[in-house]
Amino acid sequence: MYSVSDFRNGLKVLIDGAPYEIVYFQHVKPGKGGAFVRTKLKHLLQGNVLDKTFRASEKVGIPDITVVDMQFLYADDSCHFMNTETYDQVAISPDVLGDTALFLKENEIVKVLVFNGEAVNIELPSFVELAVAECEPGVKGDTVSGASKSAKLETGGTVQVPLFINEGDVLKIDTRSNEYVERVSK
Repeated sequence: MYSVSDFRNGLKVLIDGAPYEIVYFQHVKPGKGGAFVRTKLKHLLQGNVLDKTFRASEKVGIPDITVVDMQFLYADDSCHFMNTETYDQVAISPDVLGDTALFLKENEIVKVLVFNGEAVNIELPSFVELAVAECEPGVKGDTVSGASKSAKLETGGTVQVPLFINEGDVLKIDTRSNEYVERVSK
């Protein structure tokens, strides 16, 4: 069992028989009364986020989650992954994956979370490199600092990028915040 003092971002916990990931937590010590922890928990099976408060003395379960490296094959009405050791294939609904499905590139190796023998979610690397498929051209003279435009990536996701980015550029994207980091190559 995990105690509330063990909480950190990214920790997987078991609450009421369901696996959750801690997205955000905050220890609060009010002037009156006992300490407590406010959390935002992401349900790993359904993808929804729950706000929950725990008293300092509470404990939560440890889920039976294993992490397996799998290769992303393709997406249709589900996202299909293949275990690189056993060649078994699994499918995960894009609804559960949420925004992470927009940064999946074919043949990319990702970590798939398996709960009670069933693939439930994925963990992308912190940064991915993707090519720009569509974006408006930058206009000469638009050099005001902080200006940005929308760019559609090869995987279908969109990010805000600086004005000097053009179609075909390869960008480094932070998958945790869905933001542009830098241009890797033209």
